[in-house]
Amino acid sequence: MRRRTFGLGVAGLAASVAAAPSLGLAQEGKKVTIGVSIPAADHGWTAGVVYHAERVAKLLMAEHKGLNVIVKTSADPASQANAVQDLAVQGIDALVILPTDPDQLVSAIQQVKDDGKFVALVDRAPSVNDNTIRNLYVAGNNPALGEVAGKYIAETTPEAEVVIIRGLPIPIDQQRQDGFDKGIEGSKVKVLDRQYGNWSRDDAFRVMQDYLTKYPKIDVVWCQDDDMAVGVLEAIEQAKRTDIQYVVAGAGSKDMIKRVMDGDKMIPVDVLYPPAMVATAMQLTAGSFYDQVPVSGEYILDATLVTKDNAESFYFPDSPF
Repeated sequence: MRRRTFGLGVAGLAASVAAAPSLGLAQEGKKVTIGVSIPAADHGWTAGVVYHAERVAKLLMAEHKGLNVIVKTSADPASQANAVQDLAVQGIDALVILPTDPDQLVSAIQQVKDDGKFVALVDRAPSVNDNTIRNLYVAGNNPALGEVAGKYIAETTPEAEVVIIRGLPIPIDQQRQDGFDKGIEGSKVKVLDRQYGNWSRDDAFRVMQDYLTKYPKIDVVWCQDDDMAVGVLEAIEQAKRTDIQYVVAGAGSKDMIKRVMDGDKMIPVDVLYPPAMVATAMQLTAGSFYDQVPVSGEYILDATLVTKDNAESFYFPDSPF
C-alpha cells in the first residue's frame, strides 16, 4: 500500500485505514471530488486547521491521481453556507466540513447529505446531533479536554481558587465546561468566576484584566484555548501579579508545547486538541472512495495531557499554530 498518515495523533485510525487491501491502478484513477469547508483563520487554532487542510489536500491529490480536493475558507456561518452551496454546484462527491457554528449550518449540510453525498463533520456538531446529516464525525474529545484540565488542577492544587475563561457560547464550550466541573468534583477547588473569552487573545486579555481587578487572590487560571492563554499571561505580567501559580489551557499549539518542554512554571501542562483532526477526516473520506474502507460513525481523538515528559512528541515547529 502507498497509504500514508497525514493527521496527527491518530495512530489507531491510521492503522485501520492502512489495513485495507490494495485495489490497483484502476481504483486509484477513479474521478472523485472532495469539498472541504472550514473557518477562515481568525485565531491560532483555525490557522492550524487551514494549514493542515491545505497541506493534506495536496498530499492526497498527489497520492490519488483521480482526486480533486477543493478547500474553501469562510469567515462566518452565512458565508460558509454559501461556500457549501458553491461546492455542491461544482459536483462534489463528498463534503468535509468544520462548521463555524453548526446550528446555523444544519440546513446547508443536510442538503448535501440529502443529495446522496458523503458528509464528514469535524469538531463541531449541532446542539441536537441528528446523525442523518453526516456519515462520519471526527472530533477532539471536548468533555475530556475539560475533565483532564480539572483533574490536573484538583490533584496538583487541591484547594485552588480558580478563574475560568470560556470559549464561545456553542455546544462544544458547554461540553468542555461540564467536563471541567466533573474533573474537580469532590475536590476543594473553588471556581471564582466564568466569563467568555471568545477564543481570542484580546478578549481573554480583557477578561483576565477584569478578574485581576475583582479578585485579590487567584491560584490558577483555566482557559479553553492556547490562544487565550497568551492574552491571560500578558495580563498577569502587566499586572505584576505573583499569586497566580499557573495557567492550564488546551489545543497543543507549538508555543505552549514549547513552554511545557522548557519547564515554564506558568504553563506546566497543556491539553491536546489538534487542529490536524481535519486532516484525519479528509484522509478517511478519501479512503472511503479509494480503499473501500467502511467509514462511518464517530472517531474521537484523545485529550492527552501534555507534560514535560511527553511534550517533544507533540511539538511541530513548522506549523503556524
